[in-house]
Amino acid sequence: MVRIASVVTDSGDRPAVVDPRRGVALVERLAPDHAGDLMGVLDEKVIELLDERCASAEDGLFRPVHEVRFAAPYRAPAKIWGIGLNYRDHAGDLRSPVPDEPASFLKANHTIIGPGDEIVLPPAELTERVTSEAELGIVIGKYCRNVSEADALDYVWGLTPILDQTAEDLILRNPRFLTRSKNFPTFFSFGPVVIPIREVLTAFGSLGEIEVRTVKNGEVASRDVVSNMTFSPAYLISFHSRMMPLYPGDIISPGTPGATVIADGDVVRCEIPGIGILENPVRKAHHGDY
Repeated sequence: MVRIASVVTDSGDRPAVVDPRRGVALVERLAPDHAGDLMGVLDEKVIELLDERCASAEDGLFRPVHEVRFAAPYRAPAKIWGIGLNYRDHAGDLRSPVPDEPASFLKANHTIIGPGDEIVLPPAELTERVTSEAELGIVIGKYCRNVSEADALDYVWGLTPILDQTAEDLILRNPRFLTRSKNFPTFFSFGPVVIPIREVLTAFGSLGEIEVRTVKNGEVASRDVVSNMTFSPAYLISFHSRMMPLYPGDIISPGTPGATVIADGDVVRCEIPGIGILENPVRKAHHGDY
């Protein structure tokens, strides 16, 4: 199954397929009828068509990965579910007990940025302490409602790196400020590539073996494996599907092994071996940003 992404072109962000050996090809060159937003590609029949076209395509349709600039895979998911304190050790970062139920919150689309885009720190009067958190992003691939934990991964299209930002001082002031702390512009980066879950499970055997690292300025700030989550990805999908429907393109950001405080001039990364690397520079807000 092909990997998928969006790349920056003169005509805007365009959906693409990524072949680890051959490079990057625009969807519109492989299947002209499916040249819209990448979310339109999250369909089993479209993916099957792209697999076939990619296999038979000439090498000239592909560009080397280093010659393209990746964008956020897409910018209008129906919803982004975040899960707080899902790694036991991270709960201690916020002096909080490990939750006995998922500590869920929603993020809005205006927070989305892509690889290489700037994380903009809000003015000091809004927050004085922002953290960045590496996470393993779960991309839903088909309509998902009231599914069991045993079947939950069947509804996942793929996985991608995430950097989730938090105005941490707001939460420490009052936990009810969680939504505000998570929803400043540029506070959700994801990409560059969405890896099919079938490929990941073939490589790792299970999601539990995947390691997630939060890295700042080249130094690993925290690292842990998915098996150390309190609530597994499959449990989280099942849990939220009982609350409300999940749609293709919905994202579950299932928690971080640890946050790192970020400041103007920093460069933060999410590193997930076998999945990808996501990197964003950090700057303070300029006049007109807020």
